[in-house]
Amino acid sequence: MPRAAALALAVLAACSPTETADKVGRRAVETVVLPVVSRNLPGDAAQAATRCVIDHATAAEVQALARDIAVEAGTSTVQTVATIAARPETLACLAAAGLSPLVL
Repeated sequence: MPRAAALALAVLAACSPTETADKVGRRAVETVVLPVVSRNLPGDAAQAATRCVIDHATAAEVQALARDIAVEAGTSTVQTVATIAARPETLACLAAAGLSPLVL
């Protein structure tokens, strides 16, 4: 087997289906979180804050946020984003990005 094919196979084997699904879900909920965050932050700042929120969401929160894909975020979605944004880890991420805590 050529080395490149063996390397590709090793990389694919290292990714579990659960991990892959989680990554896809987190990517998809950007379309839900970004509009919520963009209500109070412009462009690049909203992108950075969205990344912090998504990176610190639990798998269950990602699933809950995914319910609002392709529709306008409801009150429970805004509350979920606010809950995630208030966590110490998320606040540290926001600070590292040069952002203030989110006010939603």
